[in-house]
Order: sequence, then structure tokens, then C-alpha cells
Amino acid sequence: MNKKIIEVCCNSVADCITAQKAGADRIELNNAVYLGGLTPTLQTLLLAKQHVDIPIVVMIRPRGGGFNYSPLEIEQMKLEAISLLDAGADGIVFGFLNEDKTLDKQTTKEMVDIAHRYCKEAIFHRAIDVVEDMAKGIEDLIDCNVDRILTSGGHATSHEGMHKLKALFDSYKNKIEFCVGAGVHEDNIKEIYDTTGIHQLHGSFKMWFEDPTTQGPDVSYAYSDSGSYEGVSKIRIQKAKKALNQ
Repeated sequence: MNKKIIEVCCNSVADCITAQKAGADRIELNNAVYLGGLTPTLQTLLLAKQHVDIPIVVMIRPRGGGFNYSPLEIEQMKLEAISLLDAGADGIVFGFLNEDKTLDKQTTKEMVDIAHRYCKEAIFHRAIDVVEDMAKGIEDLIDCNVDRILTSGGHATSHEGMHKLKALFDSYKNKIEFCVGAGVHEDNIKEIYDTTGIHQLHGSFKMWFEDPTTQGPDVSYAYSDSGSYEGVSKIRIQKAKKALNQ
């Protein structure tokens, strides 16, 4: 039986430390998680590697929005990938689509080649969930030698996409790794695992923190009514790990 893996989406070095202490198996390091995750700084990765020893894969994404990038954005992403791999990233997470929402195979292959030159993992993120023909998209990713897909099965949440995920996993599990993501939390992680059979599960397990300097009398830098900024919850990860292993 494959080992069950909980991957935690982290936004800071503090998040990485909390995730490891809570029992996470792997970290996906991002910046701006509220935008779906952007490329973290080199210094964030370097400091995180000093404090944790579980694998850290890094997001390579230059902006929010979709995944059809300009030549300059692609050049930037490649340079960032090389810098972060040089700094010890255990893999890179990325996604490239054409305007018609099909896979950009050429750019995907180029990014996979960068990761594999370092003998590190190439992970295609939830851009795959935008592709209308997901089976064809996954076959394209297999052809590009992508190591793993992060997906919700084309749905807004992985819980909604459980049955589609199971069908895709059953069809392609011997050719590419799957990691379930989007709305995975301590109350549904076991059901998602039992339904899909996918043993790698990704979640943010977030909580909200307060910073009194977020607002002034006539100005606010808040991006949510829930709190000043979000971070990883040790308790939620521990609960998810316990639930998954029941």
C-alpha cells in the first residue's frame, strides 16, 4: 500500500515550521496564497530549508488569473525555477495553457526538462482543471514526462470532484502521480481518500491571524473580513492526519 501523504500549502517560513511540527509529509511553498499561490522569494525558500527537513516543492507562477502566459512571463518563470532549484527546491509546481484551454505542451516540456536536469519533481498544478478534455490533458502531461498532477477533478472543490478523480486515477495511476487539492480539510480528507483511492492530499489548513496595523481610521489593507492574514493551523493539520489514518 502506498504511503498516505499530506502536502501543506505554505505561505511563509513560519508556515513551513508549523506544517512540519504538525506532521505534514511535504510542503508546497507559495507567496500570495489568497491569489491561488504565486512564486515565493528565493530567500523564503533558503530560510525554510534551514528550519525544516521535509520536502519542499515551490510554486512557479508570476501572477494571478489564468495560465496563458506571455513570452516574457515564461522567461521569468524559467529563471525563477532555475534559481529555486539551485537553492534546494525538491520540485517545481507550474501550469501552462493555450488560449483555447488546451495544454501548452511545448512550454510544459521545457519546464519539465529544467526540473529533471536537477533530478527534481515536475508537478503540473490545477491549471489542468481548466482543461475541458481532462483525459486528453493528462495524456499530454504523461507525454511531457510530468511527475505529478495537482487536481480537483475539474470541479471547484475536490469533494465535488471525487468521482471524476477516481475515474481519472483508475485510468492513469500507473503512468503519473495524482495529488488531490482544493477544499481538502480535516472533516473530508478521509472520505476523499476512501472514494478516490488517491493517497496524496493537498490542503492549506489555514487559520486567520490579526495584525492591528492592517487598518487605519480611513484606510484598510485587509483582503478578507475573516482576519488580517492567513497562515497554517497546526491543530487542523494534526486533525487531518489523524482522520486520514483512521
